[in-house]
Amino acid sequence: MAGKMEQQVNPALAHLDPSLAQFAEGMEIEIITDMFQRMNASCMKKCISPKYRDAELSKGESVCLDRCVAKFVDIHSKIGKKVADYTLQEQSAAKQASEAS
Repeated sequence: MAGKMEQQVNPALAHLDPSLAQFAEGMEIEIITDMFQRMNASCMKKCISPKYRDAELSKGESVCLDRCVAKFVDIHSKIGKKVADYTLQEQSAAKQASEAS
């Protein structure tokens, strides 16, 4: 490495035009950041009392946060998979329609 960092592209986006891949990566970062912020606000509101009694999380708070975060991540993954599947179906349908004409 001669002082120059090589930009790494997400392998799933390698087939795209570099500027489009960069845009897609930026969108992915925004989506994950948004999910994290919503998860943080929701789980904090649900699991942690606004009146702190102790500097450390209680066992109940900790378990609640673990479950809440797990649910958010699970649902986010399921939605992401559904969106990806739908996008692939749409791309396939568009390709078939363009080949038929």
